[in-house]
Amino acid sequence: MAQPSDGADERPTTLGALRASGWVSRPIKQEIREHAIARVSAGEPLFAGVSGYADTVMPQLENALLAGHDVIFLGERGQAKTRMIRSLTGLLDEWMPIVAGSEINDDPYAPVSRHAINLVDELGEGTPIDWVHRDRRYGEKLATPDTSIADLIGEVDPIKVAEGRYLSDELTLHYGLVPRTNRGIFAINELPDLAERIQVGLLNVLEERDVQIRGYKIRLPLDVILVASANPEDYTNRGRLITPLKDRFGSQIRTHYPLDVPTEMEIMRAEAVPLDVETPDGQISVTVPEYLGEVVATFSHLARASNQVNQRSGVSVRLSVSNYEALSANALRRGLKAGERTITARVDDLDALPASSQGKIEIESLEEGREGFILDTLIKGAVLTVFKEAVDPGQTRAVVDAFEEGAIAHTGEEVSSDELARLIGEVDALRDPVMALTGGDESPAAVAAAVGFVLEGLHLSKRLNKDSSGPSATYRGRV
Repeated sequence: MAQPSDGADERPTTLGALRASGWVSRPIKQEIREHAIARVSAGEPLFAGVSGYADTVMPQLENALLAGHDVIFLGERGQAKTRMIRSLTGLLDEWMPIVAGSEINDDPYAPVSRHAINLVDELGEGTPIDWVHRDRRYGEKLATPDTSIADLIGEVDPIKVAEGRYLSDELTLHYGLVPRTNRGIFAINELPDLAERIQVGLLNVLEERDVQIRGYKIRLPLDVILVASANPEDYTNRGRLITPLKDRFGSQIRTHYPLDVPTEMEIMRAEAVPLDVETPDGQISVTVPEYLGEVVATFSHLARASNQVNQRSGVSVRLSVSNYEALSANALRRGLKAGERTITARVDDLDALPASSQGKIEIESLEEGREGFILDTLIKGAVLTVFKEAVDPGQTRAVVDAFEEGAIAHTGEEVSSDELARLIGEVDALRDPVMALTGGDESPAAVAAAVGFVLEGLHLSKRLNKDSSGPSATYRGRV
């Protein structure tokens, strides 16, 4: 087994050298517990990259790991279940010794496979040792109805039989995913989708810690921590967890969506792909103002509270990420057409959200074709919610007065940032609320975005009229 040069020369290469080094074998759960204790004692999170769970999910997960439990995460789609499971490898030792050539990571001190037992019996202290990195001690299977016992536990290898070995020879076994993750972490995603007869095959793994393959009279004791994910039972009709299997998981941890908009925004900005484009003429950067980021996150929160959205299927954080990327992409496309180099997303770019939302939200409506209307209503609701929080009403009275006295504003994709930004010179009352939104940034792109947001917010507040014609709009007073 290839080993990286960094520190590889210092690791023992034989069983005798391993004993002399003082290396101590530990069960996988004890290993994880010790690393978890170190992080909790130091006030560090178990792993980075997961936000919004510090006071809810993480304490439960810490308890489960300290207790040495197998864990099942229960939650709707897009709640970082798989990410947390995969991150558990960070709680393993960086390198682990195995009997060289072992398919199931045999412990050199206590081998269980026939290959490793024979090798240790033959070579004794001279048994060669390989080292496995912690990333290779993780196995994962997405449960599907056609998953078989052979996939998970193992099967007779017909090629080895054809080579002349007897069926009774343990060396004819082809180990499944669970044995191959011996001394590591095995994860099953969407566990209820596993056929019930296959779930039965996991009972021994969780309780007796062994597997039996076909009719072989062998007991293969495994050292595995099993972690699974599942959607709530009222979400899926595709399958269910059998009661004995559910009973064998030590801890069931309920995940959730972000509880507030700032957390949703933190995740959204961390996950979204930035749109800074390098062209022959130089770099083009796209900025999404804080208030429009809030609109995208608020849209998801409103969808999760809407009775017109199927809440059993969930509204994933992936919706926020996709919408944030679509908003940025629309701004980039608009800016490229206008020949702009510095681009700031505007309210007009929110028109891209329905296309990136429809595949991620299940609308419940008795009428055909209502999806577009419902999504548009949610977007407008998000804009209005953020507008009321971000813009001081005292700064908009003079704006409304100016429009009632005859001021008119034209917006839309065809209107450049320079044209829209000139409005704060033509309608002086716009300056204060616009500068409050931009934080004093007077660049045309930032000013144009803030102008559009203020005008749309006043329209949705029923304080300005808006006439729309395709991608263009005209704002005027209500008098």
